[in-house]
Amino acid sequence: MLFETKSEVDIHEMSPLALAFVGDAVLELLVRARLVGTTRLQPNRLHTVATHYVSAHAQNLELAVIEPMLTDAEAAVLRRGKNASKATVAKHATVQEYRASTGFECLLGWLYLQGRNDRIQELFDALWEGYQPE
Repeated sequence: MLFETKSEVDIHEMSPLALAFVGDAVLELLVRARLVGTTRLQPNRLHTVATHYVSAHAQNLELAVIEPMLTDAEAAVLRRGKNASKATVAKHATVQEYRASTGFECLLGWLYLQGRNDRIQELFDALWEGYQPE
């Protein structure tokens, strides 16, 4: 953890989009670290492969893999993130994919800010095993 964890109350008061902002970085770092640790790809190829895991389309599919594993509290955070209103839309994703990816990132940000790195790793390992990029 790079900074102190927040209390449940502090996190509950945060905007779902702020949680998604953190969660986006968490997912990006997990994917990049896994690719660097498990492949011998050149940097430009690493970036290309990473995008197959972090795009809104991919996150929507990854969410289908881990959603059955979520606790009630995690599912509530996911819903909160999906329902957050955004002023922008993704260029290469449907509205459903964009909302799902925001929910997924919100969940990761929520877990990260609580210091629940073991749970993040458990979910990430499951999606890495269960999702095959196109």
